[in-house]
Amino acid sequence: MRVKDMPATDQPRERLLSVGATALADRELLALLLGSGGRGTNAVELASHLIAHCGDLRGLARSDAHRLMTVPGIGPAKAARIIAAFHLVRQAQAEPERRRVTGSGDLAAVASPLLRGLGHERVVAVVCDSGGAVVRRAVVSEGGSDHALAPVREIITTVLTSGGSSFGLAHNHPSGSLDPSPADLDVTARLRRAAETVGLRFLDHLIVTDTAWRRIPD
Repeated sequence: MRVKDMPATDQPRERLLSVGATALADRELLALLLGSGGRGTNAVELASHLIAHCGDLRGLARSDAHRLMTVPGIGPAKAARIIAAFHLVRQAQAEPERRRVTGSGDLAAVASPLLRGLGHERVVAVVCDSGGAVVRRAVVSEGGSDHALAPVREIITTVLTSGGSSFGLAHNHPSGSLDPSPADLDVTARLRRAAETVGLRFLDHLIVTDTAWRRIPD
């Protein structure tokens, strides 16, 4: 049965508008994002198939568009809507209210929401003013499941063009390991030297997983 042929009280959109999103099941909320089903499948059924394909909502949030499009009925438009929705959630969670970075814990709190729940490595720079207030968070690199470049020149340029006086760096390890690689140690040392050369203060470099974080020693 098509969703629009259901009684109005059973249709996800009408239920959300009348009683709120908390009354809807995950598959119904996802169906609203999808907008329509596939051949012989309504939007709610397609949403159920998609969640099952990814394992659960956590798996869905970590999936890229190519994985989503292996589900029959999920094309580029539907995949893009799902990816965009989860990214907006991460962006909203990452919005600090001009908080100050006074130590590694503060840096982790600001950077972690942009790094957790991903299936690939990402490098984030947190730019601060002379008082330590956050002026910008910038994704400076995206990589694969076990590696992402940390471009020193681009990071320094990002800080300078943002009007920052200090900055910290953080990147995730989707594997869950908090152990720094030789490349992590190398880029940390190079960033500190580059920062000193241009008069910036390098705060720290962190490894972030879904459940913890660790600073990379100099």
